[in-house]
Amino acid sequence: MLGRIVDELARREGPRILAGLIGRFGGDFDLAEDALQDAYERALASWPSTGIPERPAAWLTTVAQRAAIDRLRRLNRNADNSDEVLEQIAAEQPEARDDGGLPDDRLRLLFTCCHPAIAAPAQMALALRTLCGLSTREISRAFLESEATTAQRLVRAKKKIAEARIPYIVPSREELPDRLSAVLTAIYLVFNEGYSASAGESLLRPDLSSEAIRLARLLVSLMPAEPEALGILALMLLHDARREARVGVDGAVVPLEEQDRLRWDRAKIVEGLDILERAIAMRRRGPYQLQAAIAALHSKASTAAATDWTQIAALYGALHQMVPTAVVELNAAAAVAMVSGPEAGLVWIERVEAGGELGDYHLLPAARADLLRRAGRGREAEEHYRRAIELARNPAERLYLERRLREVTESM
Repeated sequence: MLGRIVDELARREGPRILAGLIGRFGGDFDLAEDALQDAYERALASWPSTGIPERPAAWLTTVAQRAAIDRLRRLNRNADNSDEVLEQIAAEQPEARDDGGLPDDRLRLLFTCCHPAIAAPAQMALALRTLCGLSTREISRAFLESEATTAQRLVRAKKKIAEARIPYIVPSREELPDRLSAVLTAIYLVFNEGYSASAGESLLRPDLSSEAIRLARLLVSLMPAEPEALGILALMLLHDARREARVGVDGAVVPLEEQDRLRWDRAKIVEGLDILERAIAMRRRGPYQLQAAIAALHSKASTAAATDWTQIAALYGALHQMVPTAVVELNAAAAVAMVSGPEAGLVWIERVEAGGELGDYHLLPAARADLLRRAGRGREAEEHYRRAIELARNPAERLYLERRLREVTESM
């Protein structure tokens, strides 16, 4: 029981505590991670006798800070004035930083992870590790790569931060535009991990979705005239509005067309639509605005049948021109199928399969199986549902795919 409580605290509070530790101890990621792990172990050892403190996150923060100071003392025990310096670190308030009036450790951490001196894949891996608290194994699964490759990315990223002395700050307003793309990507990765978790028993991690939205709001405050910052905030709000309708009573994911739209959060939809209008009025189109426009069309439809699929397909076409990735093309295939029929969508999916980029991505065989089912080709659909189930890592998604598989096999 206590282990589960500590695990939940690590999941919900760990990234915030870690961000503060990294800032407090000069951007030393390894020291902060080791100290926080020490605090978790101390909690497991002492709380059975002392009881869980009234403010467990504050307790963990204090113990982790002390653990970090102890580690530094051991590392610097030969320095003449090491005790004096370390006691000063323990007593002082965190250093004041000029962050444009937004002193937020997780925002500083986000910009540190996304520094241009760090390779793009390593930026994203480090963001998922520190801002989401994902393990190396979970990150490797999200990136469809080996655990060893992910571990190497993380080591290189932390080493680069230390060697290049990358500052733990939000950059100046003049530097912000050059960092925007990487920061937006990282924020959306955090949101997606909360919206559709790559591992664990639950499909949803609302704490991560809320954190991504919070970071996006801070980014909009920093860059109020940047339409893509507004676009990503609108996109996440419109998606998050559907959260409560995304999982059924049986624990299976509920596809968009089957969701109870009365359970959608209308306040978030209204806010998302308003923010999207502000972004579009700036007349500088970007991929997050296009995705938000697609989400807006879903949000405005009173029923699944009333969805404007023609316009959605057109928006996906524009998005694919701007971001020509296999995932975008796969989503476009579904929209094409709704406009022109499942056989037309299957042509698009065959093109995606031929590219070979999504060989281990469960949504590719799942999409193919769904279109084959709708086309009356149940025997072929069965094969692809089985492949999707094999690849799916989240139980909620597997439950949905297993239900579809049963429907197909029973109808043959």
